[in-house]
Amino acid sequence: MDQHPDEQAHAEDRVTPPAASARPAVDYEPTGVASVDRVLAEVTAVVDAPVADHVEVFERAHDQLRRALDARPGTDGEQDT
Repeated sequence: MDQHPDEQAHAEDRVTPPAASARPAVDYEPTGVASVDRVLAEVTAVVDAPVADHVEVFERAHDQLRRALDARPGTDGEQDT
């Protein structure tokens, strides 16, 4: 089946994403708060995980960052359990 000339022109404009191995490493600036830096490291590592695992990582990151925000100053976001 022949493509319409407009469809053919748009198909040539499409960019193929680079392979996963060609992706640049995700970089972040450490905050100096150990609990937050651990979350950042985990979130940046998710780029290599299957997409199905992303939700769990982001939910855990949200919970951990919420605890860090709710913590008293000087406690580094860590709560006794």
